[in-house]
Amino acid sequence: MADAMSRRGLRVLAFARKQLLAGTTTVTHDDVADGLMLVGLQGMIDPPRPEAMVAVRVCQGAGIRVKMITGDHALTAVAIGGQLGLGGALADAEAPAALTGHTLAEYSDAQLIEAADRTDIFARVSPEQKLRLVEALQARGHVVAMTGDGVNDGPALKQSNVGIAMGITGTEVAKEAADMILTDDNFATIEAAVEEGRGVFDNLTKIIAWTLPTNLGEGMIILLALILGVALPILPIHILWINMTTTAVLGLALAVELREPNIMKRPPRSPGSAILSPELMIRILIVGIVILIGAFGLYEWELSRGAGAAAARTVAVNAVIAIEVFYLFNCRSLTQSMFRLGLFSNRWVVVGIGAMGLLQVLFTYVPAMNHFLTSAPIDLAAWGRILAAGLIGYLIVEFEKWLRRLRGAA
Repeated sequence: MADAMSRRGLRVLAFARKQLLAGTTTVTHDDVADGLMLVGLQGMIDPPRPEAMVAVRVCQGAGIRVKMITGDHALTAVAIGGQLGLGGALADAEAPAALTGHTLAEYSDAQLIEAADRTDIFARVSPEQKLRLVEALQARGHVVAMTGDGVNDGPALKQSNVGIAMGITGTEVAKEAADMILTDDNFATIEAAVEEGRGVFDNLTKIIAWTLPTNLGEGMIILLALILGVALPILPIHILWINMTTTAVLGLALAVELREPNIMKRPPRSPGSAILSPELMIRILIVGIVILIGAFGLYEWELSRGAGAAAARTVAVNAVIAIEVFYLFNCRSLTQSMFRLGLFSNRWVVVGIGAMGLLQVLFTYVPAMNHFLTSAPIDLAAWGRILAAGLIGYLIVEFEKWLRRLRGAA
């Protein structure tokens, strides 16, 4: 009957009684070592929260393996774990649905490493065994996040890569040992934090991938001019203007980019991997070359048409910024087209581009700006060529994305 109740996810307590001699004032362990009469069984259940069940599935879809470590009976643990989507696929002879502390105590360190990696549910586990399980998973190279609330959970929380203490039911010892405190004691909040963290890291990568080609392109423009022995297409004051305005006006828009829909369907990244992948480094080089060709080419084009040096440099500066603006749309997603995200889903991109356009109009046509920044007015045809350079850069990057998606699908 106890097993049947446990299989329903109940935590089972057995009650018994014993008649003691009259006048007994104290009870010791020896008094209850035998002679007890079973009264009955009591079952109580603490079912998983619905949002926790959803969160576990989301974590599993994100490549995060969720494991349950409990002091409850193994059958109870398996029943609750089954509701959470844990252990079902492991219920076979080679990988039991649950391992108990008694079994773990018999394992060598090598056996424990193997068992910890392939099992999702651990029952009747002591605090010392929690620490061993964390160390065993880390020995396999896993990044381990551990939750706990008790005094005895302190060592395991300290050893884990990310210790998470319960803010409501957790002891002060657990909170001191942990890296994070979960204020609502809800597993779903951990999943939300992971999702938010991935979004922040995504946006950080996008900003870096967007910023570097500008510096690379500017450097190559100066270097090529020096190699060819010609006048600089853009002056140092122009580089300062480009970097100051674009970073403040355009770069911040990527910082508030919404999380991409598939962000929790990606596998976790290795902690040792570089922020910029080799693929992104190639993309940065491509965009840098586009800036070089676009700005230098249009500068020479304007000179060949009889434009003054100031006007030609104004076209070159606007070409660099136009390519950056179009590349900003590319960087809204490092793998997908911006149309998959929604053209106006990030209104700050639109605001930033509008502000950048206004600044460039001032840069080009306001006499005071012309004087201090060595710029000059340009005609409408020049603006058409500038926008064409930006559009070509956008199409090249989108084509490169498409090729990578095609290769990934293959």
